[in-house]
Amino acid sequence: MITMEHVCKSYKVAKRNAGLREACKAFFRRKTEIIQALDDINFTILDGEIVGYIGPNGAGKSSTIKILSGILTPESGVCKVDGRIPWKNRMEHVKNIGVVFGQRSQLWWDVPVIDSFELLKDIYSIPTSTYQESLDELTQLLNLQELLKTPTRQLSLGQRMRCEIAASLLHQPKILFLDEPTIGLDAVSKLAVREFVKDINRKRNTTVILTTHDMQDIEALASRIILIGKGRILLDGTIADMRLEIEKDNPLHNQQDNPLSLEQVTARLYEKLDIV
Repeated sequence: MITMEHVCKSYKVAKRNAGLREACKAFFRRKTEIIQALDDINFTILDGEIVGYIGPNGAGKSSTIKILSGILTPESGVCKVDGRIPWKNRMEHVKNIGVVFGQRSQLWWDVPVIDSFELLKDIYSIPTSTYQESLDELTQLLNLQELLKTPTRQLSLGQRMRCEIAASLLHQPKILFLDEPTIGLDAVSKLAVREFVKDINRKRNTTVILTTHDMQDIEALASRIILIGKGRILLDGTIADMRLEIEKDNPLHNQQDNPLSLEQVTARLYEKLDIV
């Protein structure tokens, strides 16, 4: 189970105007601004849930994932993942989680994918039997047979993302954090990733937290949605709850012959809540 209670996190950001003169001024007297990334975040996620964690850019999604994975330490509040505090029990914590950042790689660029997998086996101290079982299963489910001997730099984006997801699951974690896992993927690759996530959730009861701007991912996978904006939780419910929020202002949207797409619902909800 994952719990966050009254979690806050802020960043100090340097600010200056353009130009050499302003750069020289900033060298001697730097102006900074405090950005409140997370402001009193509270939620509980049960074992086996697939939760869509959505919001506009800068809403606080990645900061939440980094705190849950132990990369960041919050300024205040309580955060526990399976009874552990992520940033205090890092070694034990990482053995039970898998993390995929769509714009960052955990695979070594110039070596074949299988060599990266072997190194991760040693990093996580995965028993040989467990590693081979996971490798065989992931290779089949994600269709990696032709990719394992290929250097990462020679893979397409879709191929690399399938390998990234496999790498994050080799140690059979209980919890999977997916941060933009389908970014830049073609339609076929997106469908493959979605089917795999549903399959791994069904077979292993893996808890999945998915952050994405692709609402088709959310619609296909998430049974629950948490909407964050300007560092605060604004909605915790289902897709139906999102539609109800919009229909409160305009009942005509409830007509079955003119339904709004989930992207339209999301965009109008962002505008209504003033978080765009």
